[in-house]
Amino acid sequence: MNNMGFDMKKLIVGLFVLGGLVGFTHAAGNAENGKGLTAMCAGCHGADGNSAVASFPKLAGQGERYLYKQLQDVKADRRIIVAMTGMLAALNDQQLADIAAYYASQAIQVGQAKPELVELGEALYKAGNAATGVPACAGCHSPNGQGNSVGGIPALGGQHADYTATQLKKFQAGYSAEAPSNDARMNGGDARMMRSIAFNMKDFEMAAVASYIQGLH
Repeated sequence: MNNMGFDMKKLIVGLFVLGGLVGFTHAAGNAENGKGLTAMCAGCHGADGNSAVASFPKLAGQGERYLYKQLQDVKADRRIIVAMTGMLAALNDQQLADIAAYYASQAIQVGQAKPELVELGEALYKAGNAATGVPACAGCHSPNGQGNSVGGIPALGGQHADYTATQLKKFQAGYSAEAPSNDARMNGGDARMMRSIAFNMKDFEMAAVASYIQGLH
């Protein structure tokens, strides 16, 4: 499990390249129109994209390109989220782009990291774990967690720790899964790398870096 043969520099460069490869053409989103389409989203994600429940992701301030891709993937069953089954079926590409634009225009409310997890979480986020083939999160998601909106690499800073840790577990499960499921995440070029990274992480590392991310801004 620790001997994945990763070359750190190549992996980090590859992550940036793959961020660009999630590229696809989509209509420019209209945030005002998108606001009117989010009533069904607000119950879980909050009216402004700042969910009150830690198991539901904050969407506020997330990159528009990344959000649009995730909506497309959920609609096409490339990313399975049982709670969202069928919710996007009636929406067209422009409407999905509008929803993405609305949430991208909102400001995320940053949480706090657990003090006892900051040291390990910060070390993993900024430097990774070379011994087990885990690159620094900051290499792609930026030192302050803002991601790369143009490249489609998601912002992480301020996200609920519970949600982030759960996604890492789903990426880990997706490493050996034959098909995506509610428990195994396999969607997109970005996820292909994330599956390999999460595969090499221990649960306590996931918890620590997720907590650090929750307070990152």
